[in-house]
Amino acid sequence: MSEQAPAGTERSPRRGMCAAVLSLEAITLGLTTPVMITIADVPAGTAVAVGLGLAVVCLLLAGMLRAEWAYAAGYVVQAAAVALGFVVPVMFGLGAIFAALWAGADLLGRKIERERAEAWAAYLADESRSE
Repeated sequence: MSEQAPAGTERSPRRGMCAAVLSLEAITLGLTTPVMITIADVPAGTAVAVGLGLAVVCLLLAGMLRAEWAYAAGYVVQAAAVALGFVVPVMFGLGAIFAALWAGADLLGRKIERERAEAWAAYLADESRSE
């Protein structure tokens, strides 16, 4: 008797980890808005559009990670966060940290999902042989 979870009910570790990175990054990017206005002398409208715009994109992508294209878009957001360092230099460092976290979450999540699928396949094959 097979005890496999119904399709679609198992949580994706990749999606969970990547969503967590994007959510935390949204906070950081949102907080760049006042920094751009006060320290970098960026016009308020531009700072709000860039800082809060990237934060909103992060939150939207975190919710869209069921689609494979959202992971590629996540890499684009990481590049934008690093590029924000040309306006707020500390974002070179913070953007690089978030890019490393994103890549790590994506790659580790893929590995976990692949190994989980292999383990289930081996378990089911062993179970079918014993019947």
